[in-house]
Amino acid sequence: MTIDRQDLRTLCDKTLSETEFEGLGRRIVGKVRDSYVDAGRRTLIVSDRVSCFDRVVGTIPLKGQVLNQMAAFWFQQTRNIAPNHLISVPDPNVSVVEECRTLPVEFVMRGYLTGSSSTSIWTAYERGERRYCGHALPDGLRRHEPLPEALLTPTTKAPKGQHDELTSREELIESGAIDAGLYDRSAEICHALFAAGRAHAEQRGLILVDTKYELGLDEQGGIVVIDEIHTPDSSRYWYRDRYERALSEGRNPEALDKEYVRRWLIERGWKGNGPQPELTLEVRCEAARRYIEAYEQITGTDFRPNTEPPEARMRRNLGV
Repeated sequence: MTIDRQDLRTLCDKTLSETEFEGLGRRIVGKVRDSYVDAGRRTLIVSDRVSCFDRVVGTIPLKGQVLNQMAAFWFQQTRNIAPNHLISVPDPNVSVVEECRTLPVEFVMRGYLTGSSSTSIWTAYERGERRYCGHALPDGLRRHEPLPEALLTPTTKAPKGQHDELTSREELIESGAIDAGLYDRSAEICHALFAAGRAHAEQRGLILVDTKYELGLDEQGGIVVIDEIHTPDSSRYWYRDRYERALSEGRNPEALDKEYVRRWLIERGWKGNGPQPELTLEVRCEAARRYIEAYEQITGTDFRPNTEPPEARMRRNLGV
């Protein structure tokens, strides 16, 4: 890793928590990304905010740079599977993308019986449920084991500040949220992307456990992959060479994603309701280290952070 722990501690005071740029278009603030929409294009600025349980819980140094550049890597890697919205990356934290009409579904692909949230597939299975998002699950599965096959388990897309809800193909079609043909074409893309992501992760010594995709429609009505893909925010990664030992010892597999932050919060009794524990400096630095390691492990290249003041740098690179 090209940046040490002390540098990360210093950068904790210089994180990108919010933006407000005039001249880029209409501003839309998400949990992690600030979007500026103008003339059929969207400028996506990836902040250092981190969200868990659909709540922003703080900032992690360099997180936005890692996510933006890893998403660009994966968009390039998967262009042969499905078109995506990326046009250019003019700054470490910024992507300029084609404006698309977002489908009202989050397409969550799962390969393992795991998770820690109240809506996770493991939580449901542990409660005795044997049907999850329309899929039948057999008895006798153990926590963190592979599912019999990769499953698409969709959720609704809730407004900011609200929780996404588990759903199924049948419920989405019946509600009119999406028609059967569009859902099924989207499902084919998600299965293909997940298979490609798992194969690449395997080559890089990792397991791509689960992930979520967002899809949209371009001006011609074609399906386009949008937002991000296979980043540590949208995906769960485990170390492949440590997985079997962790299971044999009854431990959680070692993860390389934001699950570290989520588990830290859970250990302090917080799962999204009420006042949250403040992330410590140590937790923020360790999370940053893991994000950077994920980037380097997956891309096979060193992460080169830009430590200039982010707002001035972005204004220069965006010409605003």
